[in-house]
Amino acid sequence: MTVGLLILTHNNIGETLYKTAIAVIGNATLPTQVLVACMDCNTDETLEQVRRSLQKLNSGEGVLILTDMYGATPSNIASELLNPERVLVSGVNLPMLVRVMNYPNLKLNDLAEKAISGGQDGILALTAKGTE
Repeated sequence: MTVGLLILTHNNIGETLYKTAIAVIGNATLPTQVLVACMDCNTDETLEQVRRSLQKLNSGEGVLILTDMYGATPSNIASELLNPERVLVSGVNLPMLVRVMNYPNLKLNDLAEKAISGGQDGILALTAKGTE
């Protein structure tokens, strides 16, 4: 058994990130579902869809939920469904998702930490080197 992964984002952000991560690492390593929580969607319907997905994805090890932006509709919906078997990490980006998918055997809280470190480590500021 492994942790399930739910990616809940605006529009097609999650689907695009997930497909790109699969292309990078070569295969799906975690049971995953990608859902959209649009800004003008019926939140009750989306909440029920997320609830069903969380139940389906949890094989006993819990579910890591990745959302695109804290405080927006996807994270607000996911926050309503948190319990000890679910961890929400917001700010999903490609480095975060690739990191998560590279550690399919970790426990839920450890996988959440990998998500955070992957997301943070993947953000860099680069400047042009000066000539001397």
